[in-house]
Parts: sequence; structure tokens; C-alpha cells
Amino acid sequence: MKWCRTGVVPNVVTYNSIVHALCKARAMGKAELVLGQMVDSGVQPDEVTYNAMIHGYSTSVRWKEAAKMFREMISEGLIPDIVTFTSLMNSLCKHQRSKEAAEIFHYMTAKGHKPNIVSYSVLLHGYATEGRLVEMNNLFHSMADKGIVANCHCFNILISAHAKRGMMDEAMLIFTEMRGKGVTPDVITYATVIAAFCRMGRLADAMEKFSQMISIGVGPNTAVYHSLIQGFCAHGDLVKVKELVSEMMSKGIPRPNITFFNSIIHSLCNEGRVMDAQDVFDLVIHIGDRPYTFTFNSLIDGYCLVGKMEKAFGVLDAMVSDGTEPDVVTYTTLVNGYCKSGKIDDGLILFREMLHKRVKPTTVTYNLVLDGLFHAGRSAAAKKMFLEMIDSGMTMSIATYSIILQGLIRNDCTDEATTLFDKLVAINLKFDITILNTMIDALYKVQRREEANDLFAAISTSGLVPNVSTYGVMIRNLLKEGSVEEADTMFSSMEKSGCASSSRLVNEIIRMLLQKGDIVKAGYYMQSEWHYHFT
Repeated sequence: MKWCRTGVVPNVVTYNSIVHALCKARAMGKAELVLGQMVDSGVQPDEVTYNAMIHGYSTSVRWKEAAKMFREMISEGLIPDIVTFTSLMNSLCKHQRSKEAAEIFHYMTAKGHKPNIVSYSVLLHGYATEGRLVEMNNLFHSMADKGIVANCHCFNILISAHAKRGMMDEAMLIFTEMRGKGVTPDVITYATVIAAFCRMGRLADAMEKFSQMISIGVGPNTAVYHSLIQGFCAHGDLVKVKELVSEMMSKGIPRPNITFFNSIIHSLCNEGRVMDAQDVFDLVIHIGDRPYTFTFNSLIDGYCLVGKMEKAFGVLDAMVSDGTEPDVVTYTTLVNGYCKSGKIDDGLILFREMLHKRVKPTTVTYNLVLDGLFHAGRSAAAKKMFLEMIDSGMTMSIATYSIILQGLIRNDCTDEATTLFDKLVAINLKFDITILNTMIDALYKVQRREEANDLFAAISTSGLVPNVSTYGVMIRNLLKEGSVEEADTMFSSMEKSGCASSSRLVNEIIRMLLQKGDIVKAGYYMQSEWHYHFT
């Protein structure tokens, strides 16, 4: 350092000034170097040094180093100041370690330091974050005994902790206590309560608190309006939403942006409330916002989910008219909707349009078309699409092969399915248990029993575990060919392996045995079914 070259010998005050400045700047690496030089030069760190280092570590989110420095300080017989205690507690609480923070708190009081309102607030917030509401409430009520008057921030912590967990009766009791003690709720208090009421659908209570805050001179902020708007959107009251948006604009509060409304539209569509989502979409246009691709895609998806494909296609038209380019998600969503509603030709038209407009399909897009074609019984078209997929260089997923194999089998092309499966095995493709179950069943259908048994045996060696569906496939096929004893053995091995039977499988076994006239064996499985339900 510069003074070392000039012959000046720094003392503890000099070192502390540098350490303090570095810690304040959160340059903890440099602070550690200075501390090391301080010790090497024979200058003993004092309370000021340790306080600076602990506070620096705490504010730098390095609670482990802060705690280590704290223990070192105590071992040297030095006592931290109130700021250091509180800073360390805060760092611990931010890392979900309120238990250790509480130990620091009690040590602080034992050493004669009187915790201040900040110390209490830090620990209250730590308890609240971890959901330790009993400890939080006990600490809060102990404040009065210590002569500490709870402020608005303390009450807000308690109200928020209860409100976030839907405990609104408790939250409102604290709110009433707060006002009774002469503490005026602030905008955070009201924002917390109103948001909770809106989440619970208690819009009348939310509006009552909204009116109350205005009447006592607390101006609503963006968060308050957002909660109310979201609540009324979810309730389908778009008239009230328009009123609130207009009110925001008249007060100079920035109105909700398109991203905010996108989340509402997306949520409503996922709930199947696409008409409410459409109303919110129309409101967005009304207030002068321009929807973007995600907005249109959400609405298209909503209509597809409820099978209203004409409406979904209408949104696509509106999207294009607006000058917003449909993307791969737009087309994939519509293709999926058409395929799921049995309108595979419309799905194919869109798929071709997608290619024409140079929007590159994903593996998911191809999978949807393949699945749609197979379900429509158009296996030749599906096979042609599969070849197109290969020619395009598209990466095949396990889902793709699963669709192809299951589709071929479903359309009585089992030989082709087994041939493809053999090719995939030859290139060491890793299958999931669903595909293996499908292929075991397929091999039995084409009288390749030995290969089916070999494939079943290979499941465990491949790192997979046979599930109830796997055993079900084996047992059903064994019973079909009259191998009742082998089916019994398979059922026993399933139970021994820890794979729980299903009521559906047992009932199927009983039905097949009765069809074969094996009443005694069916009775045994009936007892098994009774045992399954009542023990």
C-alpha cells in the first residue's frame, strides 16, 4: 500500500476507515485483503472493524461469512453494535434462517442491547416469510411489554403474512387493531388487503377498502388498481374495469399495459372462459393498446380449447389484418385445434400455408399432424408426412416415434410397426415404458410371443421399471391365448415387485376368466378385488 512505501505506519483508525469504505462499497474481496494486512502488521481489529465487516458481508448477501465473522468477534470478547446485530439478522432472514436470526436477537438482548423497531421488523418479516405465524404473533405482542410501539410497517408485515395465506379474518382483526392504536394504514396496507380480497373473489370487500383509503386521504397506487382490475376481469365485470382504467388515466396513474392484460387473457383462456377473455381483448383495443402475437395466440388457444374453430380462425384473420405476423405457435395451436376437433383437412391446409409463408414447423407441429392423420384412419398420408419430416431434417423425438408406432398399430399396420421398431432398436434408441408396452402388445398380435417376452424381460435391464400397464398387457395376452397359469404367475410377480394392481386390471382379469368359464379362478380374483377396496 502507498503508506508502506512512504514509511507511514497505519493505526487501527486508519485501517478501519479503509475497511469501512470498502465494505460500504460492497468490495468485500478488497476489504478482506486490507483486514489480512492489518492483522499481519500487528494491528488488532476492534469492534469498529468487525462491525464494518459483518455489515458488509450481510449487505453483500454473504450470510455465512457474516455469521463466521460474528462468531470470531464474540470469541475475541467484543460485542457488536445494534446495527451489526440487525444487519446480520436481516441477512439470515433473507436466506430463510429465521431460527438463527432469533438466536442472534436473544443474544443481543442478553448482552444489554435493547432491540429497536428495525430489529423487531426484521425478525417479524423473517418469521412471516417462512410461515412461522405463531412465533411472529408472539414476537409482535411482546413488543409492547418492551416499550416498543409498533409502527405501520410492523402491522403491514402481520397483515400481509395472514392475507397471503387467505386468513382474511385474522388479517382484518390486525387491521382493526392497527387503527384502534392510532396507526394510520398506508397505501401498502390497503394494497395488501385489497389484493387478497380480489384473489378470493370478495370484490365488495375490496371496493369497501378502496373507498375507505380514499376517504382518509391515502391515494391508490398502480398495485391497488391492478388488483381491482384483475379481480373484476376474473369476475367478468368489464364495465367496472373500464371505469377503473378511466379513473387511473384521469389521475395521471399509468394505466395497465398490454403485458398485464395478456396475463389475464391467458388465464381466462386456460380456465375455458374464452368469451370473458374476448371481452378483455376488446377492452384492450378500446383503451388504445395494440395486442401483440402472444395476445392473439392466447385467444386462439382459448377458442381451440373449447372447440370453437371458426372463432379461432377469425382471430387469425384479425391478427393478419392488424399487421401482426402469425408465428409457429399461432399455426401449431390452430393445427392442434383442427386435428383435435376431427377437421384434419383444415389442419393440413393451415400446415401447408405455414410452409408457404416460410414459418418453420417444430417437431410438435409435425407430431400433431401425424397424430391427427392416424386418428382419422389416414395412415398412408401419415406415413408420407413422416417421410417429409425426415427429408426436412427435422429432429425426431420419442413422442414422434410413439405416435408413429401407436398409429400404425391402431390402423392394422402392426407388421410395419414392428419393422420400424426393430430398426429403432438397431440404432440404440432409448424408449420410454409407454412405447415398450405398445410394442409388447403389438408383438403378441402378430404371434411373435417369444419376442414379446424377451422385450418384457429387457425392460428392467434397460433401466426402466414395468408399470401396471406393462403387466396388464402381458396378463391380457396370456389369458387370450389360454395361458392362465402363466397369467397367474405374472400377476404374482407384479405384486412381489411392489407394483400395485389397479381395480380396472383385476376387473378385466375377472371378466376374461368368466368368459372362459373358469369360475373358481375368477372367484379368487374377486377376493383380490374386495381386498383391494377394503384394506
